[in-house]
Amino acid sequence: MPPPEKKIPTHHLTTEQFQLMTLDTGHPENFNDIHRHNFFEIIWFQKVKENSSLELDFESYSLKNNQICIIAPGQVFNMKLKGEKGYVLAVSREIFREACDIESILAGGTIPFLLDEENEATCSTVISLIEKEYKGMSRIDLLKTYLRAFCIIITEQISLQDPAINDRQRIHQLVSLIEEHYTAEKDTRFYADQIKISTHHLNDIVRHSRGTTVKKMIAQRLLLEAKRELSFGALTVKEIAFKLGFSDASYFSRFFRKQTGQNPEGFKSGKS
Repeated sequence: MPPPEKKIPTHHLTTEQFQLMTLDTGHPENFNDIHRHNFFEIIWFQKVKENSSLELDFESYSLKNNQICIIAPGQVFNMKLKGEKGYVLAVSREIFREACDIESILAGGTIPFLLDEENEATCSTVISLIEKEYKGMSRIDLLKTYLRAFCIIITEQISLQDPAINDRQRIHQLVSLIEEHYTAEKDTRFYADQIKISTHHLNDIVRHSRGTTVKKMIAQRLLLEAKRELSFGALTVKEIAFKLGFSDASYFSRFFRKQTGQNPEGFKSGKS
């Protein structure tokens, strides 16, 4: 008998939409083996050990003092705490969207990046305000204002570093946006507007990073879902076409034939 499938556990925010913890006194279950979050987690590693590291989406990163990492919902995270010092902000999707959505580069999470001295001092001031308010009256509108200020500062810090960091974050954000909107939004301009760059710039990033275009990425995602539905679903070709956002079945059939060289009916019968 084969062993049961091992699933990656997902951690949830339970009682609060916004939580502030410290790495040395925070909740250890947040760092207990490999897991995902259904919320955003902003980690500021103020002081780390010589061999401190974390894993994010199965990539390992060595840590340095005054690095920040943002873990987006769905990302796979793993770290064993060894006495590091710093702060952890657990933020619901709703709060993050209200407070930080203006800084779209953060929406897909970030790999660890370093704060310079000036931004470290500013972030220290803002985090002190967050901590005072969180432990006091905990007014959510004020916490969101402070959080937005924090996100603006760290976004500026990212932009000062290697431009490739920005490109990787934008690709990650694009993939997330396509996953969320591919059935309704098939135009490159929609995704460029969401990421707040021009369509030309976005396509340049995609060509350089992936050797393709945004339209082709959307088409590949549509094709994957179409194949899943044709292979394992009970829907008709017409129903699949409408589910995937095509205006009519003939348009969907032309799209499928262009991508695969065969009609969806032929593909479906061949898989049955």
